[in-house]
Amino acid sequence: MNRQAKRLMERQKAAEERARAQQTQPRAPVAAERKQRTKPRQFLKEVRQELKKVAWPTRKELWAYTIVVLVSVVVLTSYVFGLDYVFSKGVLRLFGSG
Repeated sequence: MNRQAKRLMERQKAAEERARAQQTQPRAPVAAERKQRTKPRQFLKEVRQELKKVAWPTRKELWAYTIVVLVSVVVLTSYVFGLDYVFSKGVLRLFGSG
């Protein structure tokens, strides 16, 4: 028997022993703890604290980010429109329009 088979047998024996031990020990009843809800006032206080930690962009950075997003949207929309146009013309030419 090689080392791998011996280790596998040892693991199986250990698992069986754990299973037997769990079966013989009586389980203590677990009390279902209900989580305490955070009060709205406390929640808002914590939100304010977290928002103070945020690194907000400057007005200049905000404009730069806005322009980047708008240009990206226009470019990608044009790309998808172009693909749609080419494929629709190709399908109509391939299968005929009527």
